[in-house]
Amino acid sequence: MTKTIALAVSGSISAYKAADLTSQLRKLDYDIHILMTEAAQSFITPLTLQVLSKNPVHFDLMAEDKADRINHIDLAKKTDLFIVAPASANTIAHLAHGFADHIVTAVALALPPHVPKLVAPAMNTHMYHNPVTQRNIATLEQLGYQEIPPKSALLACGDVGKGALADLEFIVKTIEERMNG
Repeated sequence: MTKTIALAVSGSISAYKAADLTSQLRKLDYDIHILMTEAAQSFITPLTLQVLSKNPVHFDLMAEDKADRINHIDLAKKTDLFIVAPASANTIAHLAHGFADHIVTAVALALPPHVPKLVAPAMNTHMYHNPVTQRNIATLEQLGYQEIPPKSALLACGDVGKGALADLEFIVKTIEERMNG
């Protein structure tokens, strides 16, 4: 039976890597459902991810295409693993504090407790090391999320340090471990 992954993409320059991640996960026979924040759509189009995932991309919390269903609840119920990659500081803060103001956070709040939840931060190194962001990540870990830590690299802004999205191979390996472990 094919397992379902909800891949949430938030506003980070690394959002373009969601295309390759989606492709790699499809090759492993996962059913991928993409959730996008508004900011993510500034970096990569929903159409790209729709073509690669073979599923509609969800970006509007209030878009209810079927009168007998509530979209974010249905998505949460069929999810076997939830991952935010890349996870911006803003999305991490919203998840940590229980906001449900967009599709990503609404689905996250509606997930059954047994669903594995991963978060792969990608942001400026100073934003990542900011005590507020670190507190939010610690809160997510207390809520059952597993962080896939960012790597140190030359960042898009020109700074060097920890904040670049983890290598996709490592993200896929972590997903596989959580799905099969």
